[in-house]
Amino acid sequence: MFVSVTYELSNDSTMKKVKDILIFYRFTEVIKDVFESESIQENTLKRLKRDIDRATDHFDKVRFYQYPYEELFAISLLEKKKWKKMLLK
Repeated sequence: MFVSVTYELSNDSTMKKVKDILIFYRFTEVIKDVFESESIQENTLKRLKRDIDRATDHFDKVRFYQYPYEELFAISLLEKKKWKKMLLK
C-alpha cells in the first residue's frame, strides 16, 4: 500500500528520532517533514506506528495517509498519545 506520513513535533530531538525511524523503514522524504513509501506491508506499518508512538510525546502530532486500506482511503492520527483512524470512500 502507499503511505504518506507528515508530522508536527514538539522538539528537534523527537524530530530526529522520527526521521530516523522513517528512514529505517525505507520511507523517502519528498518535502520537508513529509515522507512516503510506495509499498509497505500492513504488518510493517503496525510496527512503524508502534515505533513512532514510542518516540513521541503528548504534544506531538503524526498523520498517516494510506491507500488502499480495505479498499478505502485511511487517515491515521496520533494526537495526545492516542491513535485514531478515519476511513473515506
